[in-house]
Amino acid sequence: MASVTRQFCSLFIAVLALFAGFSGVAFGAAAKYQTLRLDQQTGSLKLSMELSESVKYKYFSLSKPDRFVVDLLDVVPTGRSPQLNYSDTPIKGIRLGIRKGDDLRMVVDLRQSLVADVYLEAVPGTKRQRLVVEMKGFKSPKPVVKAGSKPAQKAVAVKKPQAERRPAQVKKVVRRAAPYRDIVIAIDAGHGGGDPGARGHNGTYEKNVTLAIARRLEKLVEREPGMRPVMIRTGDQYIGLRQRIEKAQMNNADLFISIHADAFDDRRVRGTSVYTLSRRGATTEAARLLADRENSSDIIGFLAGDQDDMLASVLIDLSQNATIESSMDVAARVLKHMSQVNPLHKRRVEQAGFVVLKSPDIPSILVETAFISNPDDEKNLLSSRHQQKMVNAIMKGVRSYFNANPPQGTRVAGREHVIRRGDTLTAIAARYDVSLRTLRQANQLSSDQLYVGRVLHIPLTGS
Repeated sequence: MASVTRQFCSLFIAVLALFAGFSGVAFGAAAKYQTLRLDQQTGSLKLSMELSESVKYKYFSLSKPDRFVVDLLDVVPTGRSPQLNYSDTPIKGIRLGIRKGDDLRMVVDLRQSLVADVYLEAVPGTKRQRLVVEMKGFKSPKPVVKAGSKPAQKAVAVKKPQAERRPAQVKKVVRRAAPYRDIVIAIDAGHGGGDPGARGHNGTYEKNVTLAIARRLEKLVEREPGMRPVMIRTGDQYIGLRQRIEKAQMNNADLFISIHADAFDDRRVRGTSVYTLSRRGATTEAARLLADRENSSDIIGFLAGDQDDMLASVLIDLSQNATIESSMDVAARVLKHMSQVNPLHKRRVEQAGFVVLKSPDIPSILVETAFISNPDDEKNLLSSRHQQKMVNAIMKGVRSYFNANPPQGTRVAGREHVIRRGDTLTAIAARYDVSLRTLRQANQLSSDQLYVGRVLHIPLTGS
């Protein structure tokens, strides 16, 4: 079902782009935009807009062509348009314009698809605020060195006469696009910053436990062939619930995993639970998205009438239904493996209207690892050994899901073997370093008999 969900995403990306929410805090009168700066560091590019005060803003990315859009509400531009140097950067240009009379829109045209974080920070020693768009995921061009060639030796520079100088020749570095991409796993450590979450009997804060477990899961995903982790929270900072969804969407996540620790007044209650979005929660979310008509109309040109509203509703429902089915599938697999590590609070996947599960295009699960209010569970949550057991179980469930549902265009979906005369299932499993059991399950084989010309999907390693 993940591939079905991703197909809906690619077909209706414009519809789904409107899901970006608002961030920041409103502060009355119109703020003034004053300066714009561009700072480049290794693998990172910061676009900074200085403002007279804090503002509300929203942001989203678009493709074909790639661009990044930031809307600042009730902002008055002052001065001239910035003259910035975009050479040696992935930025083509930046456009600023007034929108709806009193809002400022900034469009960053890109040469490639990038991941971006948007946040406000105080300007030291002033009452002003700085809106920062931090773009990551690009590399500066490096010279091509042919295999076997020796590095150039250093020589003393000799200044040539003016007449002999020639313009330096620039060699273009040609990069071939990878045929397949990695599966992206968004890992969300619950709570953080001023939101500590639940507190255990011995004073353990949920936000610290969830981050420790999330970091362990990140390391496992990094080591998994064909997978890439994206941490929603990297430290002890507060991130809004809808901002967590937005970050997963901006990174084109294939799965969203939110890590939590449950609590209850009765300290005897313990165990693990796994949640997905409830149908009722999906219905209310679809209504919220359709109600945001004014913002969505800037991105989607066809939402202009009752008939189009109905079409949009159908598209959202289809996408959400496919996503919920995928979420239930992966949740059941994770719960099965978690049962071998920890007692279960409920033996079936539960459903609720958690905000972080409301992404209509990304299968999402919330894992309540244990009850931090239970002394035994709290002790286990603080144990490095037990934490590792839990993330191993989560990883097994995730691996099992993607073995059965490899998203199109990923390295996992691209691992195939065409059966030739003389091939045996044992030899194929050994060649790709997978177990016979995993190979059989991934290809729904009831026996080891093979047919020449059949294409076998080679799953991820592990059982």
